[in-house]
Amino acid sequence: MIDERSIAEKFRYLAPHLDERRVRLWAAAEAIALGYGGIAMVARATGLAATRIRRGIEELRSDGALEIARVRRSGAGRKRLVEQDPKLLEDLDRLVDEDSRGGPESPLRWTVKSVRVLAGELRAIGHQVCASSLLPLLCTLGFSLQSNRKVREGRQHPDRDAQFRYINTTTKAALAANQPVLSIDTKKKELVGDFKNSGREWRRKGSPERVRTHDFLDKELGKAIPDGIYEMGADRGWITVGVDRDTSQFAVNSLRRWWQKLGAERYPHAHTLTITCDCGGSNGNRTKLWKVELQKLADETGLQIQVLHFPPGTSKWNRVEHRLFSFITINWRGKPLYSLQTIINLIAATTTNSGLKVHAELDKGKYPKVKVTDAELKAVNLHGHDFHPEWNYTIAPRAPQSPPTAGERPPTAVAVA
Repeated sequence: MIDERSIAEKFRYLAPHLDERRVRLWAAAEAIALGYGGIAMVARATGLAATRIRRGIEELRSDGALEIARVRRSGAGRKRLVEQDPKLLEDLDRLVDEDSRGGPESPLRWTVKSVRVLAGELRAIGHQVCASSLLPLLCTLGFSLQSNRKVREGRQHPDRDAQFRYINTTTKAALAANQPVLSIDTKKKELVGDFKNSGREWRRKGSPERVRTHDFLDKELGKAIPDGIYEMGADRGWITVGVDRDTSQFAVNSLRRWWQKLGAERYPHAHTLTITCDCGGSNGNRTKLWKVELQKLADETGLQIQVLHFPPGTSKWNRVEHRLFSFITINWRGKPLYSLQTIINLIAATTTNSGLKVHAELDKGKYPKVKVTDAELKAVNLHGHDFHPEWNYTIAPRAPQSPPTAGERPPTAVAVA
């Protein structure tokens, strides 16, 4: 004998697999099979409304059954919002796109245009809507969630593209002659410690990495300054991680380390070292110390150092940015940089499908502020190129000089530009 418990048990197993129409028809079939009092029994066992079960009985006994694919009769269900409120779309479009239409003094123009705020504004002018109902309407109007896009480069130098072409031609000629060509820059400073690092990585559900809530410098752990060198033509990277200051001495010392440990062996017949870099920072074209330190490197190695600067505001085109730094950022995304050794290991483990390999090492040296004398700057054996000599120049090795005579006073120091 069928009782309410057995009906409830069947309903518990079947309900998750049935849509609302099939639930209604199954309940109606059970009620018909039970006979008198069946509707009330099925309603108590399943929690379904008796009217719903009666409607199912009518459908089962009707001559014109619903199509198999349909859950409801054609035209059934609640009317769409835009049918109930014809002005809703028009007002929503005006609110969300007030930058091009509507009053410029509207408070909504200065707020985050979330669906919650939009729904509140619409209710204020008489529309009965909730935040969730606006999502499909916004899609209908052609809107989507979008972030800012960096495309405006500000004022451009008239010879911007010509300098790009000059850099391209000069570096190609150097590569064709089997001479080393390097793209250099300093990556942004990183806090060392259990700080939040942007990005996400796969972990067990519900077990995110626990990090500090505030990003304040840990005086014991300090910060890391990654100076990068990307070797064009070889798809190789070199990162020197400093801990003191990002100065021209630090940048040139990174070049010195690369040459002593890799470059000299890789390019035994090199006579020219070509460097591309941006116009600012420790390797800026107006930085006196940068040129003085490059002169020291040229004297030590015997190489002519050819420097090509990207025009102001175009450093993102420097290859080290998108051929080396971007992949390092991808590799350590979502990983707290607990220690300097962690940073070194993550950088050294960075690879790409194209074959990028990166060498990383720590530089614990101190790089205090240095003043450049007029005599030191004048002694730099610098030769500007015919095209924009302030951006393109070569520093050649100097002939060995005899040491200063006893009692000779050093030149007066001036502040670095």
